[in-house]
Amino acid sequence: MSFTFNNCQLSDGTQIKGLYEIQPKIFGDNRGYFFESYSERDFFEAGLTMKFVQDNQSKSTKGVLRGLHFQTRYSQGKLVRVLQGRVYDVAVDLRCGSATFGRYYGVILDADKQNMFYIPEGFAHGFYVLSDYAVSFYKCTAFYDPKGEGGLMWNDSTIGIDWKAIAQGVNPLLSEKDKNHPDFDKNKKYFDLNGRWIGK
Repeated sequence: MSFTFNNCQLSDGTQIKGLYEIQPKIFGDNRGYFFESYSERDFFEAGLTMKFVQDNQSKSTKGVLRGLHFQTRYSQGKLVRVLQGRVYDVAVDLRCGSATFGRYYGVILDADKQNMFYIPEGFAHGFYVLSDYAVSFYKCTAFYDPKGEGGLMWNDSTIGIDWKAIAQGVNPLLSEKDKNHPDFDKNKKYFDLNGRWIGK
């Protein structure tokens, strides 16, 4: 197998079902390197049988924070990696009935390391750029749906994300849309355990 699949765990040892950090095997020499960035066969053998239908790419400067985003009508699973630079990438579990509902997990995605983050349907997703700039690339299990855009405030106090390297008192660079997302509501129904939207 050309990948190592690590099911993400919180600090108390609780596994977040379906959330994985993935490390490809990298073959390098004095000419450069080669690695498989995706293999349906290897992913299927690991139990990740999703079908990807869309690839997205973005470039962001240092200090940019994008998120926290999700789609309602057509929820998306995402396989995220960084082609250049470093970001702190975060997923928030919004699946009602999940043992980790309302909790988050973050991983530093680094182009030098070539690690990836698989975020299944039913999560909010965001990232903060740690390097001078970063180019992010992600595969999605559903097409972009502008009428189904949803989000949560990046600094919601209930979720309490510890965004890496944001200096105290320094505001990240946000879009107008990301400045106006609602706070997380622990009593609201967002997604079911299969990542299907059940909210209003």
